[in-house]
Amino acid sequence: MSSNHRLLVENADQVVVICNHGEKFLTKEGMKNLSVIQNASVVIGRDGLIEAVGPSKAISLQYSGASFDKVIDAKGMCVLPGLVDAHTHPVWAGDRVHEFAMKLAGATYMDVHRAGGGIHFTVEHTRAAAASELLGSLASRLARMLRAGTTLVECKSGYGLELQTEVKMLEVIEKARRSLPINISSTYCGAHAVPKGKTVAEATEDILQVQLPRLKELMSAGTLRVDNIDVFCEQGVFDLDATRSILQAGKELGLNINFHGDELHPMNSAQLGAELGALAISHLEEVTDEGIAAMATAGTAAVLLPTTAYILRLPQPRARAMLDAGVIVALGSDFNPNAFCCSMPIVMHLACVNMRMTMSEALAAATINAAYALGRSDTHGSLEVGKHGDLLVLNNSRWEHLIYQLGGHRELIRHVVIKGNVINTDQTMPL
Repeated sequence: MSSNHRLLVENADQVVVICNHGEKFLTKEGMKNLSVIQNASVVIGRDGLIEAVGPSKAISLQYSGASFDKVIDAKGMCVLPGLVDAHTHPVWAGDRVHEFAMKLAGATYMDVHRAGGGIHFTVEHTRAAAASELLGSLASRLARMLRAGTTLVECKSGYGLELQTEVKMLEVIEKARRSLPINISSTYCGAHAVPKGKTVAEATEDILQVQLPRLKELMSAGTLRVDNIDVFCEQGVFDLDATRSILQAGKELGLNINFHGDELHPMNSAQLGAELGALAISHLEEVTDEGIAAMATAGTAAVLLPTTAYILRLPQPRARAMLDAGVIVALGSDFNPNAFCCSMPIVMHLACVNMRMTMSEALAAATINAAYALGRSDTHGSLEVGKHGDLLVLNNSRWEHLIYQLGGHRELIRHVVIKGNVINTDQTMPL
């Protein structure tokens, strides 16, 4: 044990460890009974990893002669793992505030799409935007997420729909990953919509013959790290056969399958995902009982997005049915021009109120299970020894306040810590 460490967070009223036996995810009872230590401290080593978590008295004895770069006295406060946002579309130009008015007046998602709005509106603006402009807006959005307690975030491409812009978006995500403190999981989502003037078959062919081979080259050269592949499997977008062929090709490149399914129509996407060994499927507002059973058996995570159902006035995803069936339930903000929310505490609140999850289920879904959905639960999602020292210090003695105080996260979150470094969240992150 070296005598010099990066951070000591001491005397916290509560440290919410989440789980403490190296679980990769939690289901059913595990989500209801989170591991919480009263009057506890956390030590983060020079390598940015958690070195010790335990009762304050034991830690102060064990580290009596040690020095720390920083000490946080968390008396009267509580400590949680950094939150994980398992689904976002944060790289785009051209906001869609005008469409919000249309939706409020009763237009459906597909009405807006057919009127030339929706994804296609954003695609035009994103294609025209310089990479530097996209990186600037991405950095400020990620800074907002960090202020709201997100320390690991999934970031998708998908507003290019052709090789040049998709690569531009992935390169912007890569630059952010290398230069910003927030942890990023990168997702190629070239099959986000069928480009104007193309059939589904032509769009699928372009992805398989043009986009994925180029991605393979960039990944092999080490200039780009991509973690996941995503397809919008939906009626009028990519059907089951096209989705299967694209996801299978991505899997062969070593990408995790993590896709949009069963959002607006029951497409049997969940069964397809289970069959392909998908790590995660998002949305699932229209998932069938058979789909739920298939996901539970396959260990495929359900990434539920309460903001989307709320904003689009869709039926809520059936979280309780999934939880009762033993599905690994995770949460995401679905941050995008159609659902502008950067705050996982608000997402957790909506999950509790609208999807009938308990607070402990919502917290597990926004930590260990969201990390699992990104293939990162061995390093993130709980405060276990050896994991990344990513945590939040809350200015309250009970962690439930983060969910209970709707919109109160700015006042509640006293410190955001990534790998033992206390992040100054008042400044926009430097690029």
